[in-house]
Amino acid sequence: MKVILVRDVPELGVKGDVVDVAAGYARNYLMPRNYAIKATAGALRQAEGLRKAREEAERRARLEAEQLATALVGTRVVVAARAGDEGRLFGSIGPPDIAEAIKKFTGVEVERSVIAVAVSIKEIGLHEVLLQPHPEVQFHVTLDVIPA
Repeated sequence: MKVILVRDVPELGVKGDVVDVAAGYARNYLMPRNYAIKATAGALRQAEGLRKAREEAERRARLEAEQLATALVGTRVVVAARAGDEGRLFGSIGPPDIAEAIKKFTGVEVERSVIAVAVSIKEIGLHEVLLQPHPEVQFHVTLDVIPA
């Protein structure tokens, strides 16, 4: 039975995909939970529109991520933090602090969710921070932590 997915279904497909599944699976699981609708001629035209819109949105998101990468790649961002005599910080620097510093130094606004800090930054010095605004686009920014 051919159905059109209305929502993303793990292991089956994403919203707008036309998939061929067993009739019982479609009737008893996908349709009652509003995951899919039966593939009629009109629904297939609508699914094609959904698929094109999804592809366009994905293309735009990747383009925006690449523009962000070209604007920030190789950038050195300075963050001032309170520290002790040995260079240890009184606390740590996380994604919110990094996003604020990037906006302050470059004027580019970055969401906290795209900043990946492997280990908490608790010392003064240079640190590499990974930014991943899109699953296919990732780059590093150098973070220079100085005592305040």
